[in-house]
Amino acid sequence: MTDRRQVLAAALGSLLMPTARSIAAPALPEATGPYALPGTFVHPLPDPVTGRRYEVWVDLPPNVPPNAPPQAGPRPAVFVTDAPYAFPLVRALRNRVGQQGRNLADFVVVGLAGPADESAVEMRSRDYTPSDPRTRPGRPADRFGATRYGEGATYLKYLADVAVPAVSARYQLDPDRRVLLGHSYGALLAAQVLFAKPALFSHYILGSPSFWFDRHLMFDREAAYAKQHTDLAARIFQYVGAYESVAPGPRFNKESDLVADARRFESLLRKRRYPSLRIESRVLAGEDHLTVAPAGATLGLLWALPGKGPYEG
Repeated sequence: MTDRRQVLAAALGSLLMPTARSIAAPALPEATGPYALPGTFVHPLPDPVTGRRYEVWVDLPPNVPPNAPPQAGPRPAVFVTDAPYAFPLVRALRNRVGQQGRNLADFVVVGLAGPADESAVEMRSRDYTPSDPRTRPGRPADRFGATRYGEGATYLKYLADVAVPAVSARYQLDPDRRVLLGHSYGALLAAQVLFAKPALFSHYILGSPSFWFDRHLMFDREAAYAKQHTDLAARIFQYVGAYESVAPGPRFNKESDLVADARRFESLLRKRRYPSLRIESRVLAGEDHLTVAPAGATLGLLWALPGKGPYEG
């Protein structure tokens, strides 16, 4: 009896076991090229002053032809720094969270991209920063390893004179719903725009802003602005991860307390009592500098460009 059971079990196992031929993976055809996100367009848009070969990446809402006129007036738009990371992220958030305009307005995504032959680290270190901290004594050399810093004013001029006007005209963007979203150094750039040309954008989403940069230079810029102006017509949303303070542990910052800096920034602006200013800040539990952007950007977009509603989760 035992022998018969063993024979039956072996026979059944042979029937259920796939053959080597049936589990062999098919040959993968050669790749046909990089995947292109549907509805996206790359526009070379060099800086006529510096000659740098910048690009703008544009993504229209789903099912909108590139030359179609807006059906209900000019289009809202979100300009994002650090385009290789933020452009696909914000595009995905609009499509997933937005639910075709119900939860988020169907906005145009505009990626501010550096020259294709230049590293993102070099570009953002040069173009997003307001000064070169290496000219000051006593700065740690390992914290500033890029080739150039402090050309934020030059890049801001490119944004104001070239990129924003060209994209706004081509895609019929609404100046009253034109958002600038930046993270880290990108938020540092957004703060520079805020105090130099606040009307360039209607809303500013500052993600984990690097206010620590060059001995908190942006707080000096804020004070200089306050001496010359009685109003700041801007809407500002800040987000920062709870781990972006200084404490023991692998997810906490080792040097710069971004949570305290963001709170200080909001406090200073509120004390100015600018009649047209609106500012809101969020500290997101469980998030650090590397993980906070998706959740923070989602909250910022819901704040800046709410949809037609009612919201559906």
